Amino acid sequence: MIFRQLFDGESFTYTYLLASRPGGEALIIDPVLDRCDRYITLLDELDLKLVKAKDTHCHADHITGLGKLRDITRCITVMGQATTVDVVSMRVDDGDTIDIENISLRVLYTPGHTNDSYCFLWDDGLFTGDTLLIRGTGRTDFQNGSSFDAYHSLFERILKLPDHIKVYPGHDYKGDTVSTIGEERAFNPRLQVSSADEYADLMSGLSLASPKMMDVAVPANLSIGQSLTIDPEIVSATVTVEDAILQIEGNAVLFIDLRETRERQVTGIIPGSLHTPYLELASAIEDGGLLNAIVKETGKSLILYCAFGERSALALQVLKQSGFDKVTHLGGGMAAWTSAGAPTEPSGIS
Repeated sequence: MIFRQLFDGESFTYTYLLASRPGGEALIIDPVLDRCDRYITLLDELDLKLVKAKDTHCHADHITGLGKLRDITRCITVMGQATTVDVVSMRVDDGDTIDIENISLRVLYTPGHTNDSYCFLWDDGLFTGDTLLIRGTGRTDFQNGSSFDAYHSLFERILKLPDHIKVYPGHDYKGDTVSTIGEERAFNPRLQVSSADEYADLMSGLSLASPKMMDVAVPANLSIGQSLTIDPEIVSATVTVEDAILQIEGNAVLFIDLRETRERQVTGIIPGSLHTPYLELASAIEDGGLLNAIVKETGKSLILYCAFGERSALALQVLKQSGFDKVTHLGGGMAAWTSAGAPTEPSGIS
């Protein structure tokens, strides 16, 4: 098992890197833009392939590294369903899991610090973002924060976990690196309250200054998809739902669903789609790969789609670079398709 806790001294942010083995798939949590070169070096040194990068919430004190890591490594970006960030590959909800090779994190929706705050439970550790800090808790006075939501998230969700669960926070300003649920329940001064009203009174009396990068960080973090939406190659190969429906009727196109199985089960699929998960795309288009063989045999054009359009845009670049010229991607992905009332069918997987 590979576990690294990395620190950014400017924003006091902890970033976490997880992998099950050298040479395997890796996941990174809460990356900082200015530290991305260090992450890439570390990935190379450990011979890891970054496949997923996720933020616990939309940050106000630093610019996220999600977009840069995606553009460099073509990894999948992940955030919670409640986020308003423009383009994210996967949006996960309470009770979902985030999976890579031999590692699975359970998603806990824990609003309060912001309305898009999530924690992630991994074996005997909890990545808490800004929801629970070591001997502190996240402020609740901006980005649709709520002290009452925070109280519920802390006392009805997080503190219901066993005492031995390790707490890995998103920040620390004193040099502490890890705690436990039991320690925080016993010694965290903000948790020594008896009601939501008392917690709200405590939080409203803090009078904290705004994060110094807030005016820059929040807009930047809400638009991490910008590099994909302005890329000329991607723009020229993006089709609308209406155009895609017309191509279905001509029977000269094959839809390629790049989502994971769980996503397909939840929202269904575009009728007749071929399932080629994004993380398996490289092998599928090699000589002898299934997708390569189908394209050669049928001569059909491909329309790539995913949940929101990010994975399909990245996959489009991969296929173009590999010599596939009859390929486009569905702008807005399955979200746009269903919003338009276009036809779907069950994935056929229970």
